[in-house]
Amino acid sequence: MRFRPLFVTSIALALLPLAGPAYADPTPAPTPGVTQPVTPPGTPPATQPPPEQQPAPEETPAPPQETPRTPEEKVEEGLGVDGGTERAIVELTDPAQHAPVATQAAAESVDVLLQPQDQSFMVVEGTAAELAKLAADPRVSSIHRDRLYSPAEVTPNLSLIGADQVHQGSNTGANQAVAVIDTGIDVDHPWFQGRILAQACFSATEDAGVESLCPSGATEQLDGDAASATTPKCLLGSVNMCDHGSHVAGIAAGTGGVAPGAGIVAVQVFSRINDEDLCGEAACLMAYESSLRRALEYVRDLNVARPIAAVNLSLGGWLYDTSCDTEPEGAVFKETIDALLAKNIATVVAAGNEYYEGVAHPACVSTAVAVGANDNEDRIADFSNRGPLLDLFAPGVDITSAVPDDATTAYSGTSMSTPHVAGALALMREANPGTPMTELIEKLKTTGRPYVYEAAGAQVSTPRLDLAAAITGATTQPPVSQSPAPEPPPGELEPNPTDSSGPTPQPEEPGDQPSTPPSPVPLPTVTVTVTVTQTATPAAPAAAVCTRGTAAHNGAKKLSAKKWAVELHRSSGKLSDETLTCYLKLIAKSSKVFPELTKASSLGKAYRVIKGTSSGKAKLDGALLTAWLNWAHGTNGTKALTAAEKVRLSSKPSAKALKKATTNILKTVK
Repeated sequence: MRFRPLFVTSIALALLPLAGPAYADPTPAPTPGVTQPVTPPGTPPATQPPPEQQPAPEETPAPPQETPRTPEEKVEEGLGVDGGTERAIVELTDPAQHAPVATQAAAESVDVLLQPQDQSFMVVEGTAAELAKLAADPRVSSIHRDRLYSPAEVTPNLSLIGADQVHQGSNTGANQAVAVIDTGIDVDHPWFQGRILAQACFSATEDAGVESLCPSGATEQLDGDAASATTPKCLLGSVNMCDHGSHVAGIAAGTGGVAPGAGIVAVQVFSRINDEDLCGEAACLMAYESSLRRALEYVRDLNVARPIAAVNLSLGGWLYDTSCDTEPEGAVFKETIDALLAKNIATVVAAGNEYYEGVAHPACVSTAVAVGANDNEDRIADFSNRGPLLDLFAPGVDITSAVPDDATTAYSGTSMSTPHVAGALALMREANPGTPMTELIEKLKTTGRPYVYEAAGAQVSTPRLDLAAAITGATTQPPVSQSPAPEPPPGELEPNPTDSSGPTPQPEEPGDQPSTPPSPVPLPTVTVTVTVTQTATPAAPAAAVCTRGTAAHNGAKKLSAKKWAVELHRSSGKLSDETLTCYLKLIAKSSKVFPELTKASSLGKAYRVIKGTSSGKAKLDGALLTAWLNWAHGTNGTKALTAAEKVRLSSKPSAKALKKATTNILKTVK
């Protein structure tokens, strides 16, 4: 399976009012094996032929008479042969015979353990001789062991966080709901049956080549299976590009998830982008900020049968190492996140997969719950973002969950850890219905197992989700040191074809570029990673997470613009095209200049930016890209870049300001 990036960018649209509830009880499914006639709406019932015209039924020969079984044949072989008593199920010919058979059994010294009156069996305990004597009763058709079935193996991720212990206490989140804002949901998947409370779709089509993923083809749909992840637009060949949302929903509230009894509100916010240059393949999925904001407001104003405990956002944009509350892109989200929190709805957001000491937007909003990923060995996942902005870690490595076509697959990423926390909050609210959500979030943090590690030159302690401690009262687990910090394995980067050949070197005059793009350009976010397909189809090669390099840890020095040009040009350097493409994706998430202004989304275009010297803006772009490439490689900070980008983003920067910003940037790469 190939992996496509998820995206988020900015453009404002108004939220239209909800047309009506979308959570009516589903029509009962036809009995398996019985063909149900399909009658178009408005068609009168078929007229039955009069009795005299109906063909006489064919006579069915009587089945051959069964030879009566002897008492010995009715008893399962080996039952009670060790001389002790056995717990056994007694199958009856008629449920009405419970009382007389039980009376007979008691007379034969057999203990009657269970008499379910609406079932044609009873459970008894007796010796082999006693059971054989009971089998002589003609009202008994057979006797066999009451077999033991061990529980299905608890998924390691659920066991690690204590969810299995909470479920044993009959807390499955049955009176709560989780809203999943993602790529939709497989509405017919067995993991979700009877628990999808509402669906909506907000799928922008502002640009050429952008198609709606709403089943109706409109940019908004609030009725029917509005969030269906099995529409034709979701398919790229035989690959379903919309599988991410089902996987996330399954972790949060699927049959095999954290809150398997919770209701689900599924909201589809992505659009199909048919742009090979941007996607690296014929098409990919992106979400506009407008769609995301409309979805959050939809959830905020939604009334469903069960209270919504949490909104799950397994997506992200720009990277931040400080709170983004006062930044323009952060402030608009904070307002809605705060409004949700005022209604006791938490907004749980993926921290990101960039091996970065910070988080992706909107996890940078202080009132959101930012979630990083750990593995099942209680270690921070090598790809996960980390640092003081994170609120919790949760399992995010090789997590099995639902995907379209009634299948299950294993993925990795903070996209997978986030729904663990969303589902956990449904369980928390079920156990504490009158407690404010802010207190429930705080309790998850104070009862979690502390991960102690170094980030940004300081010691950080971030709790790992522990529902056993938060709900059942189990003792909080001791801190676990994460030092030395895990590093991404070298060379394991997300494969994603792109224009990687680079241009033929020739003089080029790019000239001044407009300070404002003609239309919003989505910013990429790398999400899910490893896949194990549990079907007859051979599994696709596993893909690792696109993450920052670790050059600084290996003593490597920063590269100059000239050396980066060599790396970007026709695979002439030491870094692979896959690694360089990964770096460009990370830069696009962190920079407000790339690719919005320069469109440096492919290796060839990035090469031209690095070599551009025709104007003050072109020189600054080249310096910025050089510094960002060093950052992606693991050898550079971002503070100076932020200041320089403000100069580049101003409408009419002076030549002096451009030159000064360029000089300051070049100092960071020496």
